[in-house]
Amino acid sequence: MTDRRELFKAVKKIVVKIGTSSLTTKDGKFNKDFARDIARQVSMLKMQGKDILLVSSGAIGTGCEILELKERPKSIPIKQATAAVGQSILMHEWGKVFEEFDLKVAQILLTYDAFSDRKTYLNLRNSMSVLLELGVIPIINENDPICVHEIGETFGDNDTLSAMVSSKVEADLLILMTDIDGLYTKNPKKSKDAKKIPIIYEITPEIESFGGGAGEKGTGGMKTKLEAAKIAQKSGCFMIIASSEDKDLITRVMAGEDIGTLFIPTKNIEKNKIRWITLAKPKGKIFVDEGAKNALLDHKSLLPRGIVNVEGKFDAGDIVSIETDSGIFAKGITNYTEKELDKIKGKNTDEIEPILGYKNYNEIIKSENIGIIKK
Repeated sequence: MTDRRELFKAVKKIVVKIGTSSLTTKDGKFNKDFARDIARQVSMLKMQGKDILLVSSGAIGTGCEILELKERPKSIPIKQATAAVGQSILMHEWGKVFEEFDLKVAQILLTYDAFSDRKTYLNLRNSMSVLLELGVIPIINENDPICVHEIGETFGDNDTLSAMVSSKVEADLLILMTDIDGLYTKNPKKSKDAKKIPIIYEITPEIESFGGGAGEKGTGGMKTKLEAAKIAQKSGCFMIIASSEDKDLITRVMAGEDIGTLFIPTKNIEKNKIRWITLAKPKGKIFVDEGAKNALLDHKSLLPRGIVNVEGKFDAGDIVSIETDSGIFAKGITNYTEKELDKIKGKNTDEIEPILGYKNYNEIIKSENIGIIKK
């Protein structure tokens, strides 16, 4: 049996996806006690230095309750309207339970375009990083009123969205909280001989055949969770499917208990990301002083103060070489264009906005986006 405690020792960033069936009571109301318990567990992990992001379904379900609809709407326009009503209530409820533990929340509504456009994606990733640095809990949902993918039941009850978020924010662990305690060989609600699979290293055609249909309250069945697992595995992220009815699920998972079904990643995301950066052809050059070089070698971010000169033409999001008079020693993903850097080189971060008229980031290149070539 794989020792999960050892596997999760290095886990720092965790995405927890909560489905509609987990977040609502049997009569369709927002489950405040359940949400409060989630906030309590998140608070405990925050005190241990972990970063937590929530992907929360439930906007349509909450909207149905507010609008006193007897059943979940079937037409997309009504679903969108219901989601628009329910989303604000959903965030209000989350805000109240997290406030009990002195934690603040931030609403992030996404469409899948956010993952397709590189600049939008970079802005999204950086904004999430800042929220986490500020100790805020990002609560993510799909922007249902303007997007039909999720509510059209194409991507599941935020299963795929949570995996994509995990991939893009470079999470170490994704926990899918659902109404079943793992992946079974058959539907355990219908077959007594169904067996739970505790750990999966590869999603084979046989494993895929175990995926079932959607649940009653939400839109995500086991099939969409397996699709999410594929994304997580390729991204270097552990993923667990487990039951939201298990008491203290999140903290017990982090303690290494054998709960649910664990999917083992096929890649180490950090190594592959850095390898991609260091092997890529740079679009331009950033020359820095020795002080900045030493800071970068010490795993710090690049600030404008340390920049001496820039060469070439490049946009935000491009890979550039980082050099001194002695030659290239690193590469990284820049947050600013060469024209912007030419204006703010050698300046302090608090001078960026007065010079450019705006300031998107303090860092020219974040430490996690720098690959060292030689010291």
